Amino acid sequence: MTTASAPKLKTSAMIASFVDEGQHTTAAPFGHALVRAAEQDSRIVGLSADLAKYTDMHIFAQAFPDRFFQMGMAEQLLFGAAAGMAETGLVPFASTYSVFAARRAYDFLCLDAAEPNLNVNIVGGLPGLTTGYGPSHQATEDMAIFRGMPNLTIVDPCDAVDIEQAVPQLAATPGPTYLRLLRGKVASVLDEYDYTFELGKAKVIRPGNDVVLVSSGLMTMRALQAAERLAKHRVDASVVHVATIKPFDAETVLRELSTDRAAFTLENHTRIGGLFETVASACVESGTVRQVTPIALPDEFLAAGALPTLHDRYGLSTDRIEERVLAALR
Repeated sequence: MTTASAPKLKTSAMIASFVDEGQHTTAAPFGHALVRAAEQDSRIVGLSADLAKYTDMHIFAQAFPDRFFQMGMAEQLLFGAAAGMAETGLVPFASTYSVFAARRAYDFLCLDAAEPNLNVNIVGGLPGLTTGYGPSHQATEDMAIFRGMPNLTIVDPCDAVDIEQAVPQLAATPGPTYLRLLRGKVASVLDEYDYTFELGKAKVIRPGNDVVLVSSGLMTMRALQAAERLAKHRVDASVVHVATIKPFDAETVLRELSTDRAAFTLENHTRIGGLFETVASACVESGTVRQVTPIALPDEFLAAGALPTLHDRYGLSTDRIEERVLAALR
């Protein structure tokens, strides 16, 4: 039964926000960062597969209409054209949903952009569980698909700070890149810490003596929230943010894992082929033998529904992270 005082949920199954009420946000950080970069570099062009409005590429299109190309719902054409532009010396940023880039256009990206090592920047909206539309739009395995592509750099930003600082660095990177885009009103979290984005570098955002939380993407925001809650239980948690999945900064991460603290990985991706397996592989290769517990999406096609409900159901909410860590420490 509903009461008059009960809060009204405001979620959209398609493009729902995972930002908490009252949290500081920045509007369309990618779009505005791309405009600023393009003002400094006339080679930058933008393309989209009929999804400019839903990947914040419309900000660029409005600022530079002569440098924007609407390719229609044809992702293979989108990335083939972007590769051709890169071959001529342009710096294309091509946006679509992550599922369409990874599942529909892989061969075109691999042979047209990655094999010749061209500066093609793939901008993937709705990465992981950032929509309630179900398996057709939930890119829960995109990093697993893309990690095997030679020459490709993969960036999983936490917030608006990461995105704004990443864009010019991606533009300056010689080879192809994949950005797991957070769009719309994006949380600004890392500006509260002594943090700067560096392509290829992991950063210790918060030191801690009891637990190590190695996280990427929006899960770094959740890791920091969980660390604050764990402190009330007298659990001191370190948070290591891995914004670049590939190339992986094994040195920084393994240094944090070299102690006897309990270790977890947190990612908005299936536990197969993403951050957890990247960390686990680095541990085995280096001879660092220890248990690392994954907090990630299950290896299954996920349900459709309201995003807060889904995050709670699949273990990505701050409540579930807190419970998982405390249970492991008992």
